[in-house]
Amino acid sequence: MDAIQELKRGHGLLAPQAVERLSRRIMSEYHLDADMADRIIDQAAAFLAACATTAAPLSPSLAVDIGWHAMVLHTRDYAEFCQRVAGRFIHHVPHDDDGGDGGDVQTVLDRSAAAISAAGYRVDRQLWRVEGAQKCSQCHNGCSNDPPPNPK
Repeated sequence: MDAIQELKRGHGLLAPQAVERLSRRIMSEYHLDADMADRIIDQAAAFLAACATTAAPLSPSLAVDIGWHAMVLHTRDYAEFCQRVAGRFIHHVPHDDDGGDGGDVQTVLDRSAAAISAAGYRVDRQLWRVEGAQKCSQCHNGCSNDPPPNPK
C-alpha cells in the first residue's frame, strides 16, 4: 500500500445516524465514553470489511466484538451492511471450546489487524491488544484459543 495513501475509516461504511445509534448503545450498556464507543464502532466496521476480503481466519478483540454485537442487534441494518460490504451475510460464531487452528491469541489479533490494514482501513492498535481477545469469529473453524474473559 502506498505510504501516502490515507487509510479509510470503518465509519465510512455506516450511515452517520447508525454510528450515533450504535455508539449510544455501547455507551449505555458498557458505560464507556463517547470517544471509546466511536472507536469501537469504527474498528468493528473495518473488521467486518476485512472479513469480507480475506479467507484467513480472523477474530475480533474483546472491544471490537462489543461493536459487532451492537451491529448484530439491528438485524435488518446488519444484514444490509453485510450484503453491501461483503456480498453475503457475515455470521457471528462464538467458540465454546478452547481449541482452534488459528494460532495463539496475539497472532490471531495481529492477523486480523493486518487484514484490516490490507483492506485499506486504519487500525486502532490499542483496541487490538491481546488483553482484548475474544472467542468470536466469522469463521467456523475457531480462530483463537484464549480463555474466556473474566467477568467484572
